[in-house]
Amino acid sequence: MEWQLHPKMNEKLYLKDPDHSEIGKKIISNGISLIRKIGFELFTFKKLAEETGTTEATIYRYFENKLRLLNYIVSWYWHWLDYQVMFNTNNLTDAEKKIKVTIQILTWQLDTNHARQDIDLEDLHEIIISESSKVYLTKHVSEDNKEQLFMPYKNLCSRISQIFIEYNPGYVYPRSLATTMIEMAHYQDFFMNNLPSLTDFGNEKNIKHVRNFLVDLIFSTLEKKLN
Repeated sequence: MEWQLHPKMNEKLYLKDPDHSEIGKKIISNGISLIRKIGFELFTFKKLAEETGTTEATIYRYFENKLRLLNYIVSWYWHWLDYQVMFNTNNLTDAEKKIKVTIQILTWQLDTNHARQDIDLEDLHEIIISESSKVYLTKHVSEDNKEQLFMPYKNLCSRISQIFIEYNPGYVYPRSLATTMIEMAHYQDFFMNNLPSLTDFGNEKNIKHVRNFLVDLIFSTLEKKLN
């Protein structure tokens, strides 16, 4: 049976909750589609209004600016991904298996049953790969952090780091390894498809090679004895 995930979003991300109205949901779904299509740099609320069949003023009633909208979209994805990791590893007792399942999830081997029908997960995944770093690579990152705007990403990293500790309680860099694994999964995917000379996967462009690389990297790191 399919059901939809509706995570509780940080109220600082929006002026009016888009999940509480049909036009708000359209702003999110069309925003995701448009950002993937033209990129965040060319994306404007005017273009989104035309795509949604509404006005710029209406969109501004929901979001202060386009960076807040992007942050909302990115946060929704981290919420969803965190749930995917939790749901798919909850009944597993073998930490090695948990890590491998998590890597499968990060490399887009996903069960889409727990998703909103109005959100295109493929578009959202591509936005995460190419645009997500823009929400924290800003001059006001410290202020945004105080508002806990990055908590969904932190929760995901924390969940993964706990799995690493479960596998090797003596490993001293679990959070750093968790963020490295997440970012590596996305950057290697991006490089493979856009800058292939920066990877070893540019010829076949098959995500399974990224997945195999991550498995090798993570277990080699976790099993290495540190001086």
